[in-house]
Amino acid sequence: MGGHSHWAGIKHKKALTDAKKGKVWTKIIKEITIAAKMGGGKPEENPRLRKVIEDAKASNMPLENVKRAVRRGTGQEPGVVYEEIVYEGYGPGGIAIIINITTDSKNRAASEIRKILDTHGGNMGSTGCVGWMFEQKGYIAVKKADAKEEELMNLALEIGADDFRSPADFDEYEIITSPQEFDSVKAKLEEKKVPLVSAEVTMLPKNEVNIGEDKAEQVLRLVDALEDHDDVQKVYSNFNIPDAVLMKLEK
Repeated sequence: MGGHSHWAGIKHKKALTDAKKGKVWTKIIKEITIAAKMGGGKPEENPRLRKVIEDAKASNMPLENVKRAVRRGTGQEPGVVYEEIVYEGYGPGGIAIIINITTDSKNRAASEIRKILDTHGGNMGSTGCVGWMFEQKGYIAVKKADAKEEELMNLALEIGADDFRSPADFDEYEIITSPQEFDSVKAKLEEKKVPLVSAEVTMLPKNEVNIGEDKAEQVLRLVDALEDHDDVQKVYSNFNIPDAVLMKLEK
């Protein structure tokens, strides 16, 4: 998400709300099914499956639900067949948006996502129209209160991270890795007992679009509407909303 820092707090609160709605389990089951279909049913040999099983545990999903989703993915058990689609488009203020979908109905998903974009001041673009504005990277966040900056920076770079960031207006350090080194860097940080706030392979924008108070609420409503859709797994964007504006909107 663009402005990874600024958005993180809101997303955390939102995740708690989503959990109550039961949306999280639905999305995790779809991701498990796809991950097992693409890379096999053994987590130790399938990093994507391993990550989503960790997410399932964190959301208190029963183990039987996880096993069933894996078996559906590997074809050992009948079930709905999902496919992955990536949509690209634009939002208010000219922000770029990438939307990862897992669906059993491509036509329905396209129609509904297009409607959400149109309703909230955005529009669907063609494949590749904004993808070039992003890079796939590993993203790991650590609370500033839990680590000393210089020690963590030296450790992160020593174990294979590409970059270390300490945003002035955010209470977390950010460790950026290549997708290939993500698992290794994460494992080594955990070995050193560094407490991680979040860790994922994501799409980071190369440049951000600053959004003022006039468009901020519209942008957040659009992202909320997209993430609330059952078929949407991930939404990436390049917007940056200053903390002062976010605080006003939260009141």
